[in-house]
Amino acid sequence: MNTSEPHVVPAGRSARLGGDGHEARGWLEACLNGARRPHEHRALPVTPAQLAADVTAVAAAGARAVHLHVKDADGADTFDGAALAAVLTAVAAAAPGVPIGVTTGAWALPDPAERIAAIRRWPVLPAFASVNWHEDGADAVAAALLERGVGVEAGLWHDAAVDAWVASPHRHRCVRVLLELPDGPDAAATRGEASRLVHRVCAGGGVGVGVLLHGEGSSAWPALRCAGRWGLATRIGLEDTLVLPDSSPAPDNAALVRAARALLPAAAAGDAGGPP
Repeated sequence: MNTSEPHVVPAGRSARLGGDGHEARGWLEACLNGARRPHEHRALPVTPAQLAADVTAVAAAGARAVHLHVKDADGADTFDGAALAAVLTAVAAAAPGVPIGVTTGAWALPDPAERIAAIRRWPVLPAFASVNWHEDGADAVAAALLERGVGVEAGLWHDAAVDAWVASPHRHRCVRVLLELPDGPDAAATRGEASRLVHRVCAGGGVGVGVLLHGEGSSAWPALRCAGRWGLATRIGLEDTLVLPDSSPAPDNAALVRAARALLPAAAAGDAGGPP
């Protein structure tokens, strides 16, 4: 291994979230919809039935876990317990055993106290939930999830988020770190920023916590290649990109997962290139 390459614990080692305890190179999570609205893609899953069908399809295509956003009647993200219960019940019936995670993004409910109160009222619980550590109240939101036995994915988007997470008393209780790269950078810039952030997480005390590396828009496929090259978990889905690796439109989430599964072995063999 090149000494400049990140060396961290792959996220798929977490047995609680569906890992099998073995090396997690190629461990893939599907992110089905994100904060997108239905008009952004004809195959974006929104209703409980649509989400259940997509979970079934991406699991068959090779996804090991699923991250989704629960929607209200208008297609906006919601913390509503009844809406969450409807989604999780439909998914469990259609695809039993697939670990399901949800978002706790502040855009859906800006007041941290209201987010925490909503989590405490959830009648049915997901396997895990993402917490964006740059958002106000992140530690308290994570604590509320942990109190209920919900795993926490730590969403780290930039240096300030890494610093906040490193200082958190809950960092070693997180099931994994989500290192998210923004839309905009090209492949070379994505590799450089990914390498830098992974090293920052490790230097800050993140060794021993699984790392999932992913990007959005222009950085989605380059980040996935980096994750495959470095033995990290990754994710793909309509939340992160609407196109396939060749830039053609993605027909649905299952097609994105199949494309990722086809690409990861080449990345693992070194074809994606190492970090700068």
